[in-house]
Amino acid sequence: MARLALSDCRGLTPLRARSRGSAIALPSPPHLAAGPRRPAAAAIHRDWALRVAAPTRLASVFEEDKRGLGGAEEAGGSSAGFNPGAPPPFGLAEIRAAIPKHCWVKDPWRSMSYVLRDVLVVLGLAAAAARADSWLVWPLYWAAQGTMFWALFVLGHDCGHGSFSSNPKLNSVVGHILHSSILVPYNGWRISHRTHHQNHGHVEKDESWHPLPQRLYNSLDNMTKKLRFSMPFPMLAFPLYLFARSPGKEGSHFNPNSDLFQPNEKKDVLTSTASWLAMIGVLAGLTFVMGPLKILKLYAIPYVIFVMWLDFVTYLHHHGHEDKVPWYRGKEWSYLRGGLTTLDRDYGLINNIHHDIGTHVIHHLFPQIPHYHLVEATEAAKPVLGKYYKEPEKSAPLPFHLLQVLSRSLKEDHYVSDTGDIVYYQSESETSTCAQSSD
Repeated sequence: MARLALSDCRGLTPLRARSRGSAIALPSPPHLAAGPRRPAAAAIHRDWALRVAAPTRLASVFEEDKRGLGGAEEAGGSSAGFNPGAPPPFGLAEIRAAIPKHCWVKDPWRSMSYVLRDVLVVLGLAAAAARADSWLVWPLYWAAQGTMFWALFVLGHDCGHGSFSSNPKLNSVVGHILHSSILVPYNGWRISHRTHHQNHGHVEKDESWHPLPQRLYNSLDNMTKKLRFSMPFPMLAFPLYLFARSPGKEGSHFNPNSDLFQPNEKKDVLTSTASWLAMIGVLAGLTFVMGPLKILKLYAIPYVIFVMWLDFVTYLHHHGHEDKVPWYRGKEWSYLRGGLTTLDRDYGLINNIHHDIGTHVIHHLFPQIPHYHLVEATEAAKPVLGKYYKEPEKSAPLPFHLLQVLSRSLKEDHYVSDTGDIVYYQSESETSTCAQSSD
């Protein structure tokens, strides 16, 4: 049975079947009434106390197809197939209940042990490279140290979510030190990342790597398009994003008057901007004492590698699915449906180094789970998620195959339709084909 979910020509396109053989089915018709809201949701929300990245409402959505063409049974894996964009037959409460209670426990001593581990590795690598001072060693150092800078970022990211510890002051102090050391404004980025979590999957409201509406895409000049969609430029976007955000959005992570922030967050933004400037001062002093070439080799090049890791990982957590996954507008969007469009990725040997941030689906739904419990929490939640969870392709030992995924996505995922509450990425080549067909 041929079923359509939004085309490349008019916002309705057939979902592409996976090569492994599973078919794709349509969600239950959106005009049918949703099932009753679960009364326990409000209590669960209070228990979470997700101050940083919580959904404002929790709901379990059930839809029945009265014509016998969909519904919860089909979404769960009937012979008719599965559509990842269908409203799931479960809610956040069911997922949370499946995760062991100890996975929610934050151990500040354990969290600090990871900080100590990473800082010692960073200092050890720098000392060893400076002592060797050999062009045979420097490339290895840059790759290793850039990866460790990325690991420091992930720990600071955990501080921003409150998953590092239950002590806000400890989270703030550690987060400022870690993020400032790699030139990230802690509070500025923390707040914008909160916006990303609260609105992921929403075309207009998402903050990180969100899709461009076709009208905005068409307004970009060729150079901007090349910088956004041609390697390696997208992997160097993070510093520009901090200063100017993404196309279609204005503001700066350093400016307390930016649209990113609420008036009561001005002091937080000024604090993180001051910390960022202090690190700039430290680097300037070290450059004066040690010389610019030494700082270039010890810090600047690893910083660029770190930026590439950050853009690489964050992009792939939200793009490059084997099948096109939806983006939402209006009433079709929900916190749960948006979170379920994220992707887990396997980074091989890097998984432990960057604190299992590849286990991204559960992290997006429940960002206060500490990183050292994410793998266990994900395994426990899989029976509930069912086909709404896509197993990551195994990477051994390094994730070079993900470079192919990235390249394909940059070629295919350009923009979404200007209209429609469920839309899918399209590319210029697809639009051209549609235009030729209509002629």
